[in-house]
Amino acid sequence: MTELGAASMLRADERVKVLADGDLELAEVIVVVEESVNAQVFAFLREVRARSRRESPPRCVIVTGQVRPDVLMTAIECGMAALLQVGKTDSADLVRTVLAVSKGEANLPPLFQGSLLSQLDRMRRDVLEPNGLTLAGPTERERDVLRLLAEGYGTEEIAVKLTYSAGTVKNVLYGLMTRYGLNSRAHAVAFALRNGVI
Repeated sequence: MTELGAASMLRADERVKVLADGDLELAEVIVVVEESVNAQVFAFLREVRARSRRESPPRCVIVTGQVRPDVLMTAIECGMAALLQVGKTDSADLVRTVLAVSKGEANLPPLFQGSLLSQLDRMRRDVLEPNGLTLAGPTERERDVLRLLAEGYGTEEIAVKLTYSAGTVKNVLYGLMTRYGLNSRAHAVAFALRNGVI
């Protein structure tokens, strides 16, 4: 499969509109067909996403002959939502995947799913946890403070209930509010409720 072949396959389906290269800033889904996924592919995807005029940047379907598992996180950072193999992808697979990605779905081969989960676990263990962070967002300490804050307790009361100092409670809230761009304690509680943190 080539880039022209993929465009032809997609044009054949009335549910898909293929844009000209000059209109990429309007793309909802980008399809990249390359023999291997490398720094040039990532640079292209970053550029297209940066120039996007859509509310959220486009997601990407990569059709390739080879990709190394160690570049998965970079590919996801660049918007990859689906990965297809060149020799095993027909027009029906491509169209189905593009439509699924446009609806927010993802499609990664099982081998890469396992590799991605391993990379996420390493990131959690080596980067997030040593800094008091979690993949799920706020730390347990932050959730405890937010829960009590939502119940109407003040700083001193929270400190007593959690056996922290008042300064620690303030630092926990300050760190959380700074990290998530929250303006006030009420905003922090609203954020926690909206995101299922408490």
